[in-house]
Amino acid sequence: MIVAAALFMETLDSTVIANALPAMARSLHQDPLHLSLAISCYLLGLSVFIPASGWIADRYGARRVFRNAIVVFVIGSAACAAAQNIGELILARVVQSVGGALMVPVGRLVLLRQVPKHDLVAAMSYVTIPALVAPIVGPPLGGLIVTYFSWRWIFLINLPIGLLGYWLVTRFIKESAAARPQRFDLPGWLLLGFGLAGAVFGFENLGKHILPSGLPPLAMAAGGVLLMLYVRHARTVPAPIVRLSPLALDTFRVSVVGGSLVRIGVGANSLLMPMMLQIGFGLSALASGLLTFSGAVGAIAMKTVARRLTRQIGFRRLMIGANLASATLLAASGLLRPGTPHTYIVALLLLSGFFLSLQFTCVNTLAFSDVSERDMSQATTLASTGQQLAMSVGIGVGSQVLNLSSAARHATDLSVGDFSVAFCIAALISLLAQLSFGSLKPHAGSNVSGHRASGGPARMVDP
Repeated sequence: MIVAAALFMETLDSTVIANALPAMARSLHQDPLHLSLAISCYLLGLSVFIPASGWIADRYGARRVFRNAIVVFVIGSAACAAAQNIGELILARVVQSVGGALMVPVGRLVLLRQVPKHDLVAAMSYVTIPALVAPIVGPPLGGLIVTYFSWRWIFLINLPIGLLGYWLVTRFIKESAAARPQRFDLPGWLLLGFGLAGAVFGFENLGKHILPSGLPPLAMAAGGVLLMLYVRHARTVPAPIVRLSPLALDTFRVSVVGGSLVRIGVGANSLLMPMMLQIGFGLSALASGLLTFSGAVGAIAMKTVARRLTRQIGFRRLMIGANLASATLLAASGLLRPGTPHTYIVALLLLSGFFLSLQFTCVNTLAFSDVSERDMSQATTLASTGQQLAMSVGIGVGSQVLNLSSAARHATDLSVGDFSVAFCIAALISLLAQLSFGSLKPHAGSNVSGHRASGGPARMVDP
């Protein structure tokens, strides 16, 4: 729960700012489009510093790094609240991104090293919730704060949460022995960090018309070239900044590849659903948020059954079934219309939150089921890097499909039909994960789920 709370703070902060941009722009006497750099620079900071998180955790100890990352994030939040111009705000957001880049993967590493594998499903069911709840709660919370309070409270609310988190980590989390990793791979970090930053920057700004039209594709192409160069680099040096060896494990590779496809759909949905409810249906930000909050309720409800389902059904069948259900519900979101009763919308989002949360619990747990203690920090860094890229790709895909659909109608305004097309595309991308999940062996992950492929549940033994 300590790790989940820290992840919730970081994820909430990155989503709550979106609805506050107009108010922030007025206060700082800036164009809202220019102020969107505060979001982009945060994502770029995450992209650059996440690849170094595993080496830093090995070098200085996961608990120490996790605790100090919370401090850096809180300092960055306080600086954001005190910013008097766009330059100060961007600099503060970069400081925040350094804390967030270390807090997320290292927090997961702390959990993986201290929770016994037979309790991993239950633990991951808690950690999965912030990733699904925060994007739902963030936009309406941001609108609520700027409507009734100052936008600066968006960042100030992180201070008590962060200080409490620092004390809880100090009080309850044990330090794991720091390793002695080999020399820091500076060339590899530059290739991977800036390659990921270029790809994220391009996808994040695709179709937003903030920058010259050719710049986002150019950034994506440059990022792709740097990432390919890193793959070549990682295969030729003895100690790359992020080893690709965990991808040789079927469970880890399937979780990263299949999970990334699902996250693209989730990233698109995080953009599409609030926009459709507000632009297409004419609802206020608060009314939209109250409807989408039902997805958070579904995600929380999943926690009560995750361990039992993985034990009885097994990861492979459960991931295939949950993916089929969540993709179907994502496509069904495109059938919603302004006259659809709110009870139907709530029911759809409730089920969608449940199945997505179940799916991510399985993916996040299975990914580390066969990873050795020696490779754990590398695996968490690699998984976090893939997650960061996939979510940004999803947002870019959702935005671009909306633009292409409206352009095909020779229209300048978005219609409900444009959202239907975008939801359908997002659902198809998520459904592609079936190819990855279907390649798993029936007994995959049985060491953490306790499921026996031919004869029902097996008794789990703490390794």
